[in-house]
Amino acid sequence: MALILCLETATTNCSVGLAKDGKLLALKEDNSKNYSHAEKLHIFINVVLKEAGFSTRDLDAIAISKGPGSYTGLRIGVSSAKGLCYSLDIPLISVPTLDLLAAKLRGDQGIIISMLDARRMEVYSAVYDSGLKQIRDTKAQVLDEFAFAEYLEKSKVHFIGNGVAKFEEVCKHPNAVFHTQQYPSAKEMVEIAELKHQKSDTEDVAYFEPYYLKDFIAG
Repeated sequence: MALILCLETATTNCSVGLAKDGKLLALKEDNSKNYSHAEKLHIFINVVLKEAGFSTRDLDAIAISKGPGSYTGLRIGVSSAKGLCYSLDIPLISVPTLDLLAAKLRGDQGIIISMLDARRMEVYSAVYDSGLKQIRDTKAQVLDEFAFAEYLEKSKVHFIGNGVAKFEEVCKHPNAVFHTQQYPSAKEMVEIAELKHQKSDTEDVAYFEPYYLKDFIAG
């Protein structure tokens, strides 16, 4: 059982949660159109700690969304998490970003496909069964009308994430259910982080890097 600070910065949603024993105590997030992580992340950390009546000295671990996602967002989140872990001498827990999206649909029947917007008609995606077990590796892929056909022909498929809107434009399959404009949140990180902490499934703070999936291209 632990007090865990959860940070989600992989998309435009700057999200901070504080959880104790796997239960969310406080949540603060902002999903503005522009990335606000550099300005708001540490403010949000202070807000949730104060709201729940704790300080950083009470923390047992830091959990971070590890990607894929925005290069800038991931760098800010991971740097902040590592800095806190170093200064407080506590473990770092990482959670795949696409797992957090899938967890929003816990209990829904059918296949779940999490997708985050990349660029143009490309997305980062991962495929899960109804029990949230990942059944296809995370990939960067270009969308067309035939994408995910092998799953759509077999059962209902729930698509979730900020990359869904552009797939909805080309996919007209009756088995497709679109959950558009959904963003990963620290809220869904709570249970996963607690289970990882119980198993001591943590990262090497010195060497941990975000999971970018693709090389950075300056634009």
